[in-house]
Amino acid sequence: MMEWDQIWIDLNIATMNPENSGPYGVIRDGVVAVKDNQIVWLGNRTELPEFDVLATPVYRGNGGWLTPGLIDAHTHLIFAGNRAVEFEMRLNGASYEEIARAGGGILSTVKATRAASEAELFELGRKRLNALAKEGITTVEIKSGYGLDTETELKMLRVARELGKHHHVDVKTTFLGAHAVPPEFHGKTDDYVDLVVNEMLPAIVGENLADAVDVFCENIAFDLPQTQKVLAAAKSRALDIKLHAEQLSNMGGSQLAANLAAKSVDHIEYLDEAGVKAIAASGTCATLLPGAFYFLRETQLPPIDLLRQYKVPMVLASDYNPGSSPICSTLLMLNMGCTLFRLTPEEALAGVTRNAAKALGIESKVGVLKEGVQADFCLWDIESPAELAYSYGRNPLVHVVKDGKLVHQ
Repeated sequence: MMEWDQIWIDLNIATMNPENSGPYGVIRDGVVAVKDNQIVWLGNRTELPEFDVLATPVYRGNGGWLTPGLIDAHTHLIFAGNRAVEFEMRLNGASYEEIARAGGGILSTVKATRAASEAELFELGRKRLNALAKEGITTVEIKSGYGLDTETELKMLRVARELGKHHHVDVKTTFLGAHAVPPEFHGKTDDYVDLVVNEMLPAIVGENLADAVDVFCENIAFDLPQTQKVLAAAKSRALDIKLHAEQLSNMGGSQLAANLAAKSVDHIEYLDEAGVKAIAASGTCATLLPGAFYFLRETQLPPIDLLRQYKVPMVLASDYNPGSSPICSTLLMLNMGCTLFRLTPEEALAGVTRNAAKALGIESKVGVLKEGVQADFCLWDIESPAELAYSYGRNPLVHVVKDGKLVHQ
């Protein structure tokens, strides 16, 4: 007789496991058993082994659907202030230059974030993380990048680590010191890159504050040699790497990232076929960020058909940030991924589960439902998995289990 900590019955399971045949890796009339924070049995109810009914808590899904816990693999969750005023200015016809002269743009967020205390940033981050958790997020990536000096970059990453310690959502941290050039280094980008590599990165590694390093590789930020310098330094310190690439132009950043075995390239609206081939060969994921595409009213679509053709894992993330995607909703990204980028609902769900886990290097633990993985899953009051992408505004989340513990009900 099996001895389990809990069992879930009367539900359908979208395992998102490609080893299972059929859309979503579905198991109908499924059962999930949990012991020691792991899934230890999963299958059809007709195959359920005998277990101690009196000693095992049994949860009923009432015909709902179980999915892996959702993963937001690209956020800028830690910042102070907001940019609603410049949003209004832009809609009233102000140019980017006019907004910048008025103190707007990324540097306004940098100023506010530098001035905020760790306690203030923690409280702001906690509220945002709570909003994501209410939509079924069980793992999130949080980037720095609004400090642009050693003290504030460290502060942001400490806050992100603390959020992970005090919240049921797992937090993966990414150092994005090379996000923009701060005003004190205007005209001295190479000197700032030296600061990132020689001062910031060693300090961050010394406190174990980052799981990965990212760079904004773009004409308005950092060129290819500067990007390579930062990413190579990160790899030399055994950190994962990823890249903001091909968002506004095709700089070849994705091919550089592929050569360095990056976990993901993100945005990629201007990615060409050569770049797609390169990331396909390296196993690098393509992270799609429809929130920024929507908010900035972009028109250049990412090369979805090429990504499909070369079987590149497509990730879907919120890019939650104050400037280009102030949208704290991963569920909305499922809908936007389908309506704006023409993903199928199954591709969209894979983008916030299986593929998102791969982009964060945690695919052996989470992202699919199968025996031996961490017990992170969500129960939804829906009739089919496609509903998660189809409709927005009525949150159908019923329960969340994180590390084998019921954390939302």
